[in-house]
Amino acid sequence: MARHGGRGWYGRVIAAAVGVTAMAAVTSVWTAQAGPVDGGQAGADASARPSAGSAPARVSVDIAHASDHGARGVNITIDDGPDPDWTPQVLEVLRENGVKATFCMVGTQAQAHPDLVKAVVADGHRLCNHTVSHDTTMDTKPDSYQSQQILDAERMITEASGGVRPVYYRAPGGAFTPYSRNLAASRGMRPLGWNVDTKDFERPGAAAIVATVKSEVSNGPTILFHDAGGDRSQTAAALREILPWLQQQGYSFGFPVR
Repeated sequence: MARHGGRGWYGRVIAAAVGVTAMAAVTSVWTAQAGPVDGGQAGADASARPSAGSAPARVSVDIAHASDHGARGVNITIDDGPDPDWTPQVLEVLRENGVKATFCMVGTQAQAHPDLVKAVVADGHRLCNHTVSHDTTMDTKPDSYQSQQILDAERMITEASGGVRPVYYRAPGGAFTPYSRNLAASRGMRPLGWNVDTKDFERPGAAAIVATVKSEVSNGPTILFHDAGGDRSQTAAALREILPWLQQQGYSFGFPVR
């Protein structure tokens, strides 16, 4: 999978995460001492919620691409947020079209905007762990660093949501390792890939984003968009056009398999 490089905002994200990284030894205590949590889906199968009886259920380490809606299902995935400017707009478009999506959240963003994390959950979307600081070189780093990035982000997203766990793990830029996949799976987070990269982060224009989806959706069901990292007005505009089009083509909207 292609890496997404050159987005300067991640320098600021990483800088903001320095304090988190420095406290890795402290936050790792959370992963060792946190109360047991149920890895199942609650309510309308939205996301896992804490339970007093069991640890998160282990899931497959294989990188998921398929949809739980079968051959004519598509998965809308939204990365890098939440963002106070763009996440509400994306949520509005999804709501207007009756679509549920998977939001792959950066830990520091979730921590800074817990109201938006809760809004995502309240609308029935699922949460995905996108690490603490969106380091696209994760696969070159020691296991201890990968562990800190994944487990601390899990904690930050869960706390911001009010207790709803991420149920997927998407490595920034696709920088998975056998270690990170196994760790995420052991925490009930299925590694999550994509089939269609809209490249909306390059801001090619809403029409170009729509054209990419139309031409590449036959490649597979999981479509990658972004709701943070810069001006995402083109993403919102493209979603407003592409969601009805997908429905008109006979697609239904699901979640990635777990």
